[in-house]
Amino acid sequence: MNNGKHRTSLKDLAKQLGVSIATVSRALRNSPEIGLDMQQRVKALAKELNYRPNPFARSLRREAPKIIGVVVPNLVTHFYSAVLDGIEEEASKAGYSVISANSHEDFVKEAKVVDNFIDMHVEGIIACLAQNTTDYSHFEEIADMGIPLVFFGRTCMSDKFSTVTANGDEAAQMATEHLIETGSRHIAFIGGPNHLDMVKRRKHGYLEALREHRIPIDREVVVCDKIDYHTAFDNTMKLLSKENRPDAILAFNDIVTFAAYSAIRQMKMHIPDDVALIGFSDDLHTEYVTPRMSVIADQSQTMGHEACRLLMKAINGDTKVRKVIVPQKLVIRDTSAKQR
Repeated sequence: MNNGKHRTSLKDLAKQLGVSIATVSRALRNSPEIGLDMQQRVKALAKELNYRPNPFARSLRREAPKIIGVVVPNLVTHFYSAVLDGIEEEASKAGYSVISANSHEDFVKEAKVVDNFIDMHVEGIIACLAQNTTDYSHFEEIADMGIPLVFFGRTCMSDKFSTVTANGDEAAQMATEHLIETGSRHIAFIGGPNHLDMVKRRKHGYLEALREHRIPIDREVVVCDKIDYHTAFDNTMKLLSKENRPDAILAFNDIVTFAAYSAIRQMKMHIPDDVALIGFSDDLHTEYVTPRMSVIADQSQTMGHEACRLLMKAINGDTKVRKVIVPQKLVIRDTSAKQR
């Protein structure tokens, strides 16, 4: 029996019966697609658990306000706040309001956020994966329910959902080639978890540049770990303490970039002559540190615009899975070119 602490949802019924949420929903509507036996089982369990549909939520779905949900891993970073700004700007044009939620880079929180959005009957969802998400069942449920979903940045299930990503492989290759052309030869890559497609793309571009320039790949300086300031700082310190330390670093994102920058300064090394540095970031602070930071700049607000446009198309009935690539820009400042 339902103990009253949790309102029984379609998801609860589906889980107990071992079927999809879509099957439960259709059974409760007496859909001819669902057999009579399954309809009776669903209705019996719904009665037992005191399941009650929410007519108010259904009315909101038909009338104003029209709402979309956005899930981001770390809302305090400039990248995600800029993406959200682009989404809100585009959603407003289409007459939609935006509710955003922070997964704090945690799979459990991400799944809960998605569940909450389903209960709120949002019109669609835009999401970027938490770094430890390897189970995509909560997104599979969304596919089963027919709720429009678009991924940006870190993506999955690209056969089912539209995506907006950057050309991270090309950008990483371009940045690594710049480091090589300006005097660096032992270049480290500090990335995030290897299972993330964004990490794979950027690492691939870095490795391709080394191969094309016939520079031996030193796996000791390819470090893919948790996306966290303190973790990236410690990993940079370890790299710089090696006897055969790197003379340049390509950093995966703004958190890793500033962690590496701080570690180099703490080691009292000179940037770029001792260690050159390029990071993926569009954070405005990269221009205001000394020396000014060379970066691969994300067009994050543009990513938000594109993600929201794709979601609006899906909400309006477009079932085609689309892939949009937003190009990144290599911005050369002071941290990458060694004095010759």
